[in-house]
Amino acid sequence: MRAQHIGRRRRGRWLWAAAAAGLATPLAVAATPAAATQPEEVTLRFAWWGGEGRHAYTQEIIDLYEADNPHVSIEPEFIDWSDYWNRLATTVAGGDTPDVMQMDLRYIAEYANRGVLADLGPHLGAEIDDSSFDTPLLASGQIGGTQYALPTGVNALAVVADPMAFEQAGVEMPDDTSWTWDDFVEIGAQITEGTGGDVWGAQDKGYNESNLEIFLRQRGEVLFTEDGELGFAPESMAEWWQVTLDQLESEAIPPASQTVEVENAGIDQSLLATNTGAMGFWWSNQLGALADASGRDLELLRFPGGSEGMYLKASMLWSMSADTEHPEAAAEFISFLLSDERAGELMLVDRGVPLDVDIRESIADALDPANAKAAEFVEIVGAEAEPPPGVPPQGAGEVQQILWRLNEQVLFEQMSIEDAVAAFIDEATAAIGG
Repeated sequence: MRAQHIGRRRRGRWLWAAAAAGLATPLAVAATPAAATQPEEVTLRFAWWGGEGRHAYTQEIIDLYEADNPHVSIEPEFIDWSDYWNRLATTVAGGDTPDVMQMDLRYIAEYANRGVLADLGPHLGAEIDDSSFDTPLLASGQIGGTQYALPTGVNALAVVADPMAFEQAGVEMPDDTSWTWDDFVEIGAQITEGTGGDVWGAQDKGYNESNLEIFLRQRGEVLFTEDGELGFAPESMAEWWQVTLDQLESEAIPPASQTVEVENAGIDQSLLATNTGAMGFWWSNQLGALADASGRDLELLRFPGGSEGMYLKASMLWSMSADTEHPEAAAEFISFLLSDERAGELMLVDRGVPLDVDIRESIADALDPANAKAAEFVEIVGAEAEPPPGVPPQGAGEVQQILWRLNEQVLFEQMSIEDAVAAFIDEATAAIGG
């Protein structure tokens, strides 16, 4: 039904050039008393990334808002993650920034420092009802005390594991409060061997810099310092990639060519989703999608090393254009996204466990088993975790791309670990202006 619904509704102009604007009908206008003061007609452009499921329920949220506010038309602009940032950069460069946009921590500093994002602080307690916000999470969208974004919700990185694959291999599930990285490598190899290669022990961890960040935090280091510089010893990153080579050698992960193919195919074609892998590193709010794709009851585990180094992260954030012609209306729409119960019931925890505590409570009974498990995991990690890192420096998005490229060169043994570490430090330092 949702796919049909999306087809009936206007599509985002990022994907289709002609998006139909929602206009008041002549009948509706005629029915309004002539003496009544008509609110100003407002059109807001709203951009986000995601898959079809997110697009469908987000359009339903838009429909609800427009029904409540007939003078407001929301133009949806949606696209997948891989193209979102290139498209946003193009529209911003052309002076055509969306009024409301989904933002990621990696890019807040970049767009805030360029004057693209509005300060949402003056709207808190006014157009934006912040009375039930989990206040400490607001720091995730602040730079120098200015509120450039508001978290949609919070999540945690985890090892997602398939108990059925463990059972198939004859391998016990690990105690995630005490297992080590050596255990992680060994268990993965045992699963591959125990299933005769039908199920790989794990999917490669090396594409997400947040995985590296937790690895570094377990060693008392950080990926980025508060001053926006790299904050780790080269030896620590060498250890990180050595884990990868140990996994390759023991066949705990697939060979490089298959790893690259799987990684580029996205979450629906991941090893866990296709029942060809036992473990993978994913955000807690992705558990539902993985469980749906795999048709299995999956589990969330702490990182090797236990909860040390783990933290809660703003899963994504809402920002507003500094150049919007309708700042109050844009802020009111952001408030609706964050704090309206109907929007919460549609969004659930897809964009993280909600920032608004009242919404968390209102959706608790509506969560399916996988998403309830994700919410519970976030609560557990929140009680154990260390404070989260600050907003990454400008250029952090490019750092992710650097890691992606060098990780593949390590996988294919086109570059030694020592050379890859040196290249990462040099290139990442240049990207963040160090």
